[in-house]
Amino acid sequence: MKVAYVFSTLAKNGGTERMITEKANYFAEKFGYEVTIINIFQKDEDVNRYPLSEKVKQINLGIPYYFQYSYKYPEILRIKRQINKQVKRAIIQHVQKADPDILVGISFFKANLLCSVKCRAKKVIECHEAKPFTHTNYSRKQITISRIYKKIWRFVYFRTVEQNADAIITLTEEDKILWKKAKYIEVIPNFSSMTITKYSDCSSKRVIAVGRLEWEKGFDRLIEAWGIVSSRHNDWHLDIFGEGSMYDTLINLSFLYKAKNVTIHPVTPNISQEYANSSICVVSSYYEGFSLVLLEAMRHGVPCVAYDCPFGPRNIISDAYNGFLVENGDTRLFAERICRLIEDEKLRNYFSKASIEKANTYNKEVIMNKWKSIFERITSQQI
Repeated sequence: MKVAYVFSTLAKNGGTERMITEKANYFAEKFGYEVTIINIFQKDEDVNRYPLSEKVKQINLGIPYYFQYSYKYPEILRIKRQINKQVKRAIIQHVQKADPDILVGISFFKANLLCSVKCRAKKVIECHEAKPFTHTNYSRKQITISRIYKKIWRFVYFRTVEQNADAIITLTEEDKILWKKAKYIEVIPNFSSMTITKYSDCSSKRVIAVGRLEWEKGFDRLIEAWGIVSSRHNDWHLDIFGEGSMYDTLINLSFLYKAKNVTIHPVTPNISQEYANSSICVVSSYYEGFSLVLLEAMRHGVPCVAYDCPFGPRNIISDAYNGFLVENGDTRLFAERICRLIEDEKLRNYFSKASIEKANTYNKEVIMNKWKSIFERITSQQI
């Protein structure tokens, strides 16, 4: 089978980039598929953040997408239109050359353009974030006409995808329900293939958080909660691993909320070791597509506390069985749940065992065979 992915760039650190790389490698090495990844904005000198198999063909087009943001409204709309035309021509050219059986796109990246390409390939759209949060980065500074334009554009975007995609794959059942007009929808969760060499013994006085330092990850409210926690347990430390635009803001918030013992670390290739050296993992996101961080932490036997945000954590954490789910936005209760785990070592150990058991249900081989089954059914006209 020939499979082609169309994406932005694999040179960024993130869950989507990791999963695309992992799946492409598995398709090529385990199933013997002929896999091509077409990166629209990545340049050849940009280094992939995750190792890609030599059996996977990578094409980097280097189209200067961010060039448009040097212009203001309404000129930016004209430039954006020109770039989109360039992107579409490039997609058509390289898809026709690769001649895949399956053409895979990502819901938040040019899925409408991909679905409008005329080719023999069956079009599959992966959703790495829930539909309500896809293309919703509206700014308060935007003028009204621009906001209206984006809402109309978003409606047309999703209608194009639903009408033309042969299959849409979501990460959760909750998100599946929202793609009402799609031809075919299936739920396939993510997996973690991280090699576990050491499990947490839950004895370290350390709480870990992992993710991009951007608004949606909710580190601002984590810092607020940690101000409460550190006032009661000043011998415990919060270590955040991530990079992003909110670094300075989070540093300032730590002073504002009197949050002690907070350290923000850059992204590390040894994150498995960091999980193993932690006793609690916290996920404070405003929304999630699935939350690989939860899955990775639980695979290491690290008890988790997460906001019950849409849509991922509730699919992984069973409240008070293998972790704590907290009503989304209840900062004080979030802090209380962290304190509960700090103060109860037996509970941490109980959650640790239950976490490993739950994480094992997201077996890589099982999930990748689901993808194989979907591809085979689509290409044999069984869907």
